[in-house]
Amino acid sequence: MPRVKRGTVRRAKRKKLLGLAKGYYANKSKLYRAAKESVDTALKYAFVGRRRKKRDFRRLWIVRINAAAREHGLTYGQLMNGLRNAGVALDRKSLSELAVSSPAAFATLAKQAKTAAKTAARAS
Repeated sequence: MPRVKRGTVRRAKRKKLLGLAKGYYANKSKLYRAAKESVDTALKYAFVGRRRKKRDFRRLWIVRINAAAREHGLTYGQLMNGLRNAGVALDRKSLSELAVSSPAAFATLAKQAKTAAKTAARAS
């Protein structure tokens, strides 16, 4: 096999990696091997975190909606079922925002859900 001299490629690769490790504690930001391990771990956690973020926000929205629904005498499940029966197609993010920022609008939605749930119960 021919001999490979890596020269500038090696330096650029290491410089790029040490740039990613900038701000890390002690040797993890200065020595290549320690920095490489830290950056690999950090990138792995970043990948996982992007997926966790979606779960965490959905859980937060559900908690907020449930708290607001219980103020109107409904559980989260009853509210969502009632809204589905009423034909209201709002996602959890916007429902949560309504519950926090404008409780009056959420109250009207809760009222709609209650009446839709009652009519659906009578029909079956």
